Amino acid sequence: MQRIHLAVKKILHALLAAATLAAQEAPKAPAEGTLTAFLDRNSNDVAPQVARLTQEIFILKTELIVSNFRQEYGDRIKMQRVSYPTSTADKEAIPGYIFTLAKMPAGKKLPALLMVHGGNHIQLSADWFPWIAAAVERGYVVMYPEYRGSSGHDETIYENNYGVTDLADVLAAAAYLTTKDYVDAARLGILGHSRGGLLTLRALEVEPKRFAAAVQLAGLSDMVAFMGYKSEARRADIASQKNFGGKLPDKNLPAYIAISSAFFIEKIETPVYLMSTTGDKTVPYQLHNKRVAESLKAYGKTFGEHLYQDAPGGHEFPFVDSTEGRDCQKRAFEWFAKYLSP
Repeated sequence: MQRIHLAVKKILHALLAAATLAAQEAPKAPAEGTLTAFLDRNSNDVAPQVARLTQEIFILKTELIVSNFRQEYGDRIKMQRVSYPTSTADKEAIPGYIFTLAKMPAGKKLPALLMVHGGNHIQLSADWFPWIAAAVERGYVVMYPEYRGSSGHDETIYENNYGVTDLADVLAAAAYLTTKDYVDAARLGILGHSRGGLLTLRALEVEPKRFAAAVQLAGLSDMVAFMGYKSEARRADIASQKNFGGKLPDKNLPAYIAISSAFFIEKIETPVYLMSTTGDKTVPYQLHNKRVAESLKAYGKTFGEHLYQDAPGGHEFPFVDSTEGRDCQKRAFEWFAKYLSP
């Protein structure tokens, strides 16, 4: 029996080592002269026309969102659209937003928050407006990166590569934000929801000294488990991404482990607060945050947790104007205030 246990332990160790190596492998720089493949704007075929039209609609949606925010909050909050460099070898420029008070205190360095959206091809939306406004009005600078996998910024940004380009773009956003002369790099926090929650914890694991505090909302933490209960179409879509090489977990397990925050909790040094709800049909608590909380506790990490009971909105509960949604925002900013001193 002891030999079996040792053998299993060696296998798990080898698997995790392979996963870690895979996670650290950065995309190679393209050869000089490599051209970008753009959607054909003049095609007579239906599929390219629909793809082009889809991107144009997303871009128009972005302009509408920007206009709506400025109309509602522009008298007190400045929204700056930025294009910042990412850290991958392709030297891609990533779109994003920086939010500050309309009237900034002169010569003062402020704490800052990185807010990371979730979803598959999602972008800044009105759901995030109250969170952004609440943060800025509490004295924070906020950056909202539209990492690769987001919509609204054409096909290059639209392309998904879970756990690789999205994480690189979020970490690059953090580095970019700390270059601003009005930001205190020692008081940087990060908050993410769903996929953004996965990226939040992975950011803490990859750069454990970068952030002073973190909040994770209904976060996805285990891509192996996630692939086990998603629809066949969704599984195929995820597997088709470059990082997975068209293979499901049974054929390429290390790649799925490598991007899953649940397997690297021991690397976290940042105080983190988790919030979840029962009845979450997208990232069930039992499969995701329950395991993260148990691991944080087992490793002796500084963390907090709150579980709501069937909060209105389910997976989207942080964005609902309900008792639970308001309490979630209150707890998040109390956690940040404790470590970032706005």
